[in-house]
Amino acid sequence: MAEIIPAIMPKKWGDIEWSVEQVVGLAKVVQIDIMDGKFVKNVSWPHGADDGASYAKILGEEQGMPLWEEIDYELDLMIADVPSEFDNLMKLAPKRIVLHIEAMPEMKAFLENMEPYFFEHVEWGVAINTTTDITAIADIIPLVSFVQCMGIEKIGYQGQPFDERVIEQIERLRKAYPTLTISVDGGVSHETAPQLIDAGADRLVIGSAVFKSADIRETMLDFKSL
Repeated sequence: MAEIIPAIMPKKWGDIEWSVEQVVGLAKVVQIDIMDGKFVKNVSWPHGADDGASYAKILGEEQGMPLWEEIDYELDLMIADVPSEFDNLMKLAPKRIVLHIEAMPEMKAFLENMEPYFFEHVEWGVAINTTTDITAIADIIPLVSFVQCMGIEKIGYQGQPFDERVIEQIERLRKAYPTLTISVDGGVSHETAPQLIDAGADRLVIGSAVFKSADIRETMLDFKSL
């Protein structure tokens, strides 16, 4: 049974609050897409113009993430300069962090030089686009807990068409690394989810198919039953 991770692409703080309230009790982990408008063109919290106050409160330890006692957070960092934002992002107390190999060619050195504390408290993953060969992350895989395969070509936007190349990508990863945890983000629907699981996916990161559904609870339960 695959782990279902609802994905939030928040324009503002209130988007996170609302979305988490819809899935609390149905998911243990939610993913937040963090975008700076540089690695991908889209922009999300906390980089939006109206998000300074909420982010400042977290950095100042005046508040935590919504329902943080019941929900763990996975941060998908679609940003151009992770090292410069690293200290602030860690104050969000993430359970998992996803780094994109296409945005971070220095990832190996970044992970190798990280303080052991951050490996003890955070699961690290590397994301790979459908247009990038899996050999590009061969030296990263021993340093991370999971790989996130992108199921769409145009990342940074929800509701994009499914890219079938991800199926072969998952199959190749599963064959090369039998015990590797493989996550898929983008293009996950009731139609594609069984294919992804059959190919070897352990986690399904789902955005619009959950939050734009008529009944979020029933949709979550349906996905969890696959």
